[in-house]
Amino acid sequence: MHPIAISRWLAREVAGLRFGRPTACVYNPLVYARRPHEAYLGTYAFQGVDALLVGMNPGPWGMAQTGVPFGEVGLVRDFLAIDERVDRPAVEHPARPVQGFACTRSEVSGRRFWGWARDRYRTPRRFSRAFLVSNYCPLVFMEASGRNRTPDKLPSRERDPLFAACDEALRRLVAWCSPRLVIGVGAFAADRAREALGDAGPRVGAILHPSPASPAANRGWAPQAERQLVALGVRLPADPRGAGARRH
Repeated sequence: MHPIAISRWLAREVAGLRFGRPTACVYNPLVYARRPHEAYLGTYAFQGVDALLVGMNPGPWGMAQTGVPFGEVGLVRDFLAIDERVDRPAVEHPARPVQGFACTRSEVSGRRFWGWARDRYRTPRRFSRAFLVSNYCPLVFMEASGRNRTPDKLPSRERDPLFAACDEALRRLVAWCSPRLVIGVGAFAADRAREALGDAGPRVGAILHPSPASPAANRGWAPQAERQLVALGVRLPADPRGAGARRH
């Protein structure tokens, strides 16, 4: 099953889920930002990648705006060359408007992540021959104040059916792209990948999340993430103008 078909399947699976307080609003960019999301998958999803990089869930100024994992607006448009129409969610939080590629806010996590990909690999195709980027959970959760609410904070009655769908989507994505490694961007994603894939899946590792909420990430995320990638067996190009990551 191609990643676009997996994305559409997951969007349907989570559409009927309901979330109570303190969750006040839920966005699903797989639906309203389907055009840029599927443009990313259609252009940059390859089989036989070195690693599948898995984040937690969309950020309000990243994938929630562009449909691309860690998708800071400027880098999605200028580096990935994706600039598609984004619709509005059925219910929109006034503190977290969806403006698509007109959004002027820059998501720090996405700027760090895709900025590193640009600086190290120079072209998105070289990067994507080595890595496919996804999120474990496709949904954005907001409290009444507009505060972000992460999936791990959901009560079990809401979390369990959500995670069941996300686990299956991850297994399908791994089956399609056949990565040598699955790498969680942050501990949550790595833990969920281990739970979903079990011993039969590829080896699972983790790298530091680029969030500005992480003191460690604020002390230079890219060099730390690169050291962790190398420790996992990913060989980075010595010359930034060289080819993508090669296997040991």
